[in-house]
Amino acid sequence: MNEQSAHSSRNVLESDVAIVGAGMVGATLALLLAEAGISVALIDAGKYSLRWKEAQLDNRVSAITAASRALFTSLGVWPGIVKRRAAPYQHMQVWDSEGLGEINFSASEVAASELGHIVENSAIIDALNEALEQHEKITRLFGQQVTSLEWYEQPDAPRAHSESKRSLTLENGAKVVTPLVVGADGGRSMVRRMAAIDVNEYPTGQQAIVASVRHQHSHNDTARQVFLPTGPLAFLPIASPVEGEYWSSIVWSADSDEANRLQALDDDQFAAALQQAFEGRVGNILELQSRAAFPLVQRHVRRYTLPGLALVGDAAHSLHPLAGQGANLGFLDVAVLAEELARAHRRGAALGDERVLERYGRRRRMDNSAMIKLMDGFRLGFGSRQPLVRLARNVGLRSVNRFTPVKQVMIQQALGYRHDLPERMKKNASS
Repeated sequence: MNEQSAHSSRNVLESDVAIVGAGMVGATLALLLAEAGISVALIDAGKYSLRWKEAQLDNRVSAITAASRALFTSLGVWPGIVKRRAAPYQHMQVWDSEGLGEINFSASEVAASELGHIVENSAIIDALNEALEQHEKITRLFGQQVTSLEWYEQPDAPRAHSESKRSLTLENGAKVVTPLVVGADGGRSMVRRMAAIDVNEYPTGQQAIVASVRHQHSHNDTARQVFLPTGPLAFLPIASPVEGEYWSSIVWSADSDEANRLQALDDDQFAAALQQAFEGRVGNILELQSRAAFPLVQRHVRRYTLPGLALVGDAAHSLHPLAGQGANLGFLDVAVLAEELARAHRRGAALGDERVLERYGRRRRMDNSAMIKLMDGFRLGFGSRQPLVRLARNVGLRSVNRFTPVKQVMIQQALGYRHDLPERMKKNASS
């Protein structure tokens, strides 16, 4: 594996694929493509340094499904994640604060060992970078912003040949030339903007407050979420940095006015508000770490691909975090894209061919769109204070909790299983 300043002898680097964005989704795609024999230039504006800290919890976590775990296992990355920190959870509990509706899921209901793992994002990123270092097919170009995206005008070549490649110019003047550019650069994607891809975007009117919290009682390997009138509050079990202590990562999504009020509280006041909102289900809140807030914006691009270009992860879609599916949808994106590109590579097809890329877009758009609409429906339905809506959602929760076939379908969704699951995500999914 190479790490360069983005200079070569001609100030031009050629690769089969250029990925802009080296976060969890972009780095996973780089590994998938490298294993398929495809050369990758992995570009990121930030300079990489080790992020995970044994004694300090990261306030940004992901709920890794069984399907995503299978993907990491197939890449040999999962052991590196586990050796840092990964907390399995066997149960889920969801309830409405304004009624008696409650639903409980257990992995044992579908003969699974766990429903998923709560993992700090920094642990995933460091484990991925550890794996990136093993691949000669990957060149990391970190600390360089992309300043332009255009078709590559190859000297002395027919125009038809020139237009089969894209050119990325970096801020130091170097160029990366490739048949395919992948934007994995987040919700405010520069690649998406440079490619002039339209996006349906609207603020939800909520902010997410995140923090790591130490509490009195064990979480008992249970992920919990309560729907409050101002938005959902989730307690996600995380592995404790100190033996005998109980820690969770919280995601408190609240209407902006309420979020601003909560953020203005000092730690003791916030802990008291948190304990009350969560109905004391894990006892007293004893300690807070790394409290932060960010606005929740929902996005979905109108198209995932153009000739020689594809968008993945948050660059293509972002949704409310109430089901913890954002990262997993991104991992599904890159697993499907890598599967299609590997097939094209084996038969000698151009990786930037629109027909190849459209297969990826068709496979992912419907699933992502359905999840976005579902999460939006939950957000709006549980945020309503109309008496009939409150009655209906409480009756609905109680009914689902008693009806085993529906619960089993919902548990399969929580495990990350889909009707069009990439092969790599099927392997080791139950191990």
